[in-house]
Amino acid sequence: MDEIENNFRDVDFFSGIMDGLQEALAYEKGKAAAETFARKRSLPAVNVAEIRAELEMTQKAFAEVLGVSRRTVEAWENGKSTPTPTAKKLMFLIQEDHSLVNKL
Repeated sequence: MDEIENNFRDVDFFSGIMDGLQEALAYEKGKAAAETFARKRSLPAVNVAEIRAELEMTQKAFAEVLGVSRRTVEAWENGKSTPTPTAKKLMFLIQEDHSLVNKL
């Protein structure tokens, strides 16, 4: 629990909420378009085979970590399908910090 609290120690949630409410109010009054406050992040590019190789994991083991089937990992690596946005984000985080695999 301390680790979670430390992660959010310097986050000003009140300001974030107030900013969002002010943007919503501006939109309601016609002073802002919906696109003004829509926050979309681009998805990180991931190379599934490369990440799995860095972790020295089999397709089956990597699939278990991600909560998908081995065939899904195989399809991603062969380019037959693409990972979901959530899977891409998770793999990006794992690529940045390999220790996350032990927590999943």
